[in-house]
Amino acid sequence: MRIAVTGSIATDHLMTFEGRFAEQLIADQLEQVSLSFLVDELEVRRGGVAPNICFGMGRLGLRPVLVGAAGADFEEYRSWLERHGVDTSGVHISDLRHTARFVCTTDRDHNQIASFYAGAMADARNIELKPLSDRDGGLDLVLIGANDPEAMLRHSDECRARGLAFAADPSQQLARMEGPEVRRLIQGATYLFTNEYEKALAEQKTGWSDEEILDLVGTRVTTLGAKGVVIDRKGEPPLHIPAAAVNEKADPTGVGDAFRAGFLAGVSWELSLERAAQIGNATAVHSLEVSGPQEYKLTGETLVERIAASYGEDSAAEVKPFVGKAV
Repeated sequence: MRIAVTGSIATDHLMTFEGRFAEQLIADQLEQVSLSFLVDELEVRRGGVAPNICFGMGRLGLRPVLVGAAGADFEEYRSWLERHGVDTSGVHISDLRHTARFVCTTDRDHNQIASFYAGAMADARNIELKPLSDRDGGLDLVLIGANDPEAMLRHSDECRARGLAFAADPSQQLARMEGPEVRRLIQGATYLFTNEYEKALAEQKTGWSDEEILDLVGTRVTTLGAKGVVIDRKGEPPLHIPAAAVNEKADPTGVGDAFRAGFLAGVSWELSLERAAQIGNATAVHSLEVSGPQEYKLTGETLVERIAASYGEDSAAEVKPFVGKAV
């Protein structure tokens, strides 16, 4: 399958301050704050939901098409993604703005002062999917991930208009979208991805019940954290797949994106939804066990081993023939 993944493209700049913010703030001077903190550590992480998902898919031997907007400072990030199997030809480069950036300083008490610069992400609303779909034999699936809300709605509208199968994955943007926008985004989706909280929020904002949403989407995939994932389809009993075995929890950032990468790989290989979810869960724990959403090492061997340990040898044997290209 040829899969395009749309969504935010960003970098995280994470710093640590060995002191305490509270000791630097004077209660009766807060109207005129001017502070500078000498930090001891700086960690720059590649992020954004779309590159995170694409990275995982690339590790599994697929070549997803990354679709989003970035700045002229994207070239190093582009090189990294291309080396890991991602087609970045769908990235729009802004002439005016830098790539979106999250800058956060954490003190010794784990208090944080942070800023998010959306930057070039706003230009994603100008991206048309048709040129990508027309190229190289078309697109089999478009994942619409968290992004500039106008971009998300445009991509959803275009997929319906052009008959392109799409997966709606609103993630953190669900909280800022109004009911009509959420309805417009998800209606007609082949897959709807949410976590447990977002599932309830989508129902509240749209005014649709669980059954009504299932009338409008093909498959609803709800991640449950340590409890695994539930897959719902109209007229069929829910399918619950427990989480994969975890060796050591390090950082939950990007775990949901890794799940989507593994799940979409299973879909691309035309495996059952149960097997696709198992692949997604096994990919997710690879991410959970390291710090950073694109720092995990995933090979066909480690994936099959984790599936065998979590779901049995039969599941592993069914997946093994498809991971020969995994790196």
